[in-house]
Amino acid sequence: MLIESRTATDPELAALLMAQQRELGEAGEGADDEVYELHDDVSYLVVIVDQRVVACGAWQPLEPGAAELKRMYVRPAYRGRGIARQLIVALEEEALAADRPVLRLETGTYLPAAIALYRSAGYVPIPVYGEYVGNPYSVCFEKSLALTSR
Repeated sequence: MLIESRTATDPELAALLMAQQRELGEAGEGADDEVYELHDDVSYLVVIVDQRVVACGAWQPLEPGAAELKRMYVRPAYRGRGIARQLIVALEEEALAADRPVLRLETGTYLPAAIALYRSAGYVPIPVYGEYVGNPYSVCFEKSLALTSR
């Protein structure tokens, strides 16, 4: 398994994000049909297994000292192998190296596996923030890496 950075214009990353949007749409509640646009201020990572891009995730700067985890996705055939957990660690390491020791994230109430993953990775529930305020399907989490990095 290899984890590497990709640019916002990478076609393999775009294909993963389209697959994620389709799956979210099929999940139902709260999943919108909005197409996710790639952003230049986001640091994207992909996971490669047997020369195939099978997972992605990203972090985006928020206010000073904080970042948001975004676009976590593992292709269904590759789930249950610990890929998402390793990807979270890689994203946390990048954010910490960029002086962003606080990580936040949003996920949907209709994604219990994602909620369980984030909780097991040390993320704790926080009030809904930013663009997610008012979305009845949003749940938000936070983790301070400063305490765990020493």
